[in-house]
Amino acid sequence: MEAAWDIAFVLFQVWLSIVVGLIMLPAMFGMSLGFTDIYIKVLVKTLEWATLRIQRGQNEQPTLPSQSANGIIEKDDGSMEEKIRQLRRSHPDNLAGGDFTLCDAFYFCKKGIENIVEDQVTQRFTSEELASWNLLTRTNNNFRYISVRLTIIWGLGVFIRYCILLPLRITLAVIGLSWLVIGTTLVGLLPSSNVKNWLSDLVHITCYRICARALSATIRYHNKENRPKKGGICVANHTSPIDIVILANDGCYAMVGQVHGGLMGVIQRSMVRSCPHVWFERAEMKDRHAVAKRLKEHIADKTKLPILIFPEGTCINNTSVMMFKKGSFEIGGTIYPVAIKYDPQFGDAFWNSAKYNMVSYILRMMTSWAIVCNVWYLAPMTRQDGEDAVHFANRVKSAIAQQGGLVDLSWDGGLKRERVKESFKEEQQKMYSSMIVGLDCHEASVGPE
Repeated sequence: MEAAWDIAFVLFQVWLSIVVGLIMLPAMFGMSLGFTDIYIKVLVKTLEWATLRIQRGQNEQPTLPSQSANGIIEKDDGSMEEKIRQLRRSHPDNLAGGDFTLCDAFYFCKKGIENIVEDQVTQRFTSEELASWNLLTRTNNNFRYISVRLTIIWGLGVFIRYCILLPLRITLAVIGLSWLVIGTTLVGLLPSSNVKNWLSDLVHITCYRICARALSATIRYHNKENRPKKGGICVANHTSPIDIVILANDGCYAMVGQVHGGLMGVIQRSMVRSCPHVWFERAEMKDRHAVAKRLKEHIADKTKLPILIFPEGTCINNTSVMMFKKGSFEIGGTIYPVAIKYDPQFGDAFWNSAKYNMVSYILRMMTSWAIVCNVWYLAPMTRQDGEDAVHFANRVKSAIAQQGGLVDLSWDGGLKRERVKESFKEEQQKMYSSMIVGLDCHEASVGPE
C-alpha cells in the first residue's frame, strides 16, 4: 500500500513539474516554448486528412447524410413594393393610390413563413455551421463511421481530450484563478501608489495568460499600435465569456458588470481590492443615470485602466454583430473598437446560455481541441459633431463587423430572451400603408413615429 502511495506521489510531482516548468512559468513571462504551435500544426494536418477521408467516403457511399447548409431556404431580397407589384400582375399601375387587394396578403404570409423557418435573429444564437467535421462528437453528423481508420482517430481524439488535456487544463485553471484571488488580495493591502498599480497589472495579466493556456489558446493580435489607452473605452463584439481572457492576455482592463455571489463574487471582491473595476448592484444596473455617472467618473481619470464593454449585451455565435446598446456611447471619451473572430475548426467558443450553464460550457471549452482566434485593434473613434449616440454606435459596430468578416445586423440581441417590439410591426404597417395612400416608402420608414 505504501509503495502505491509513493508511486502516486512521484507521478503527482512529475505532473506538477511539467505544469509549472513547461506551461505556467513561460505563460507568466508571456513566452511560449512552441508546444502549442506544434500541437496546432498536427491538428490541422489531422483535420485535413479527416476531411479528405470523409469526402472519399461520401463518394463511395452516396446514401450517407450530407452536411447541413448554412441556409435552409432561399429568400427573396426584393423590396415590399417590388414584390407586391409582382403579385398585382393584372393591375401593375394600381399600387400608388390604389385600394387594398386580397393578393397583398400573400406577400406577408410568405415573409412570415420564411421567418418562422429561418430568421436572421434566432440562427445567431445557435452554434456556427462547420464546413467539415472537426472530430468532435458534438459536430460529427455520424461521419466517424465512414471508415475504421477514421473511427480509430476519433476514439484516440476522445482519449487525448478527456484523459490528457482535460486534467491538464483543469489544473492550469485552478492555479490561474487561485493566483488571481490570492495575488489581488495581497496587492490590495498595499497603499495606493504606482508600485501597487504595477503589481496589480502584473497579477491580472499573469492570471489571464495561465487561464489562456488552460484553453490551449492561440491568439493573433493585429494592429497593436491601436491598443486601448488609459481613460478610454474598449468595445468589442461578444461571443463568449472567455472574450475577457482573450483580450486581457495583451493588456489590462477595468471590467464592468453586475455583482455576483458564490465563487464569482469571491473573485470580483478580490479583484476590486487591487484595481478599480466597476461593479454594480442589481438595483443600480436598472438605473441608467447611475451607471453612466460611475463610468464617466472612471474615464475622467486618465490614470485608470480602459473600461472593457461588450455593447451587444449577450453572446452572438461568431458569425455576426448585432445592435450595440447606445449607453456606452453616450458618456463621451474615446472609443477603442476591437474585433474578435474565433476559428470554429478547433472548437466552438460560442456560449449558448439558453442551452448550457456556465459549468457545462467551461467543460465543453476544456474538452475542445483548442481555442484559436484573431483580434484586431481598430483605430480609436470619437463622436462627431451633430452625431447622436445611436449613429455613433452603429458606425463603430459596422467598423468591427467589416474588420472581423462578420455580418452587420441591426437587430437587438435582447430578442434572444424578449418578445419583438411593437415598433417593428408598426414599421411594416407604415410602409404598406404609405404605398396604399401613394406616399414614398422611404419617407414612411424615416418619418416621425
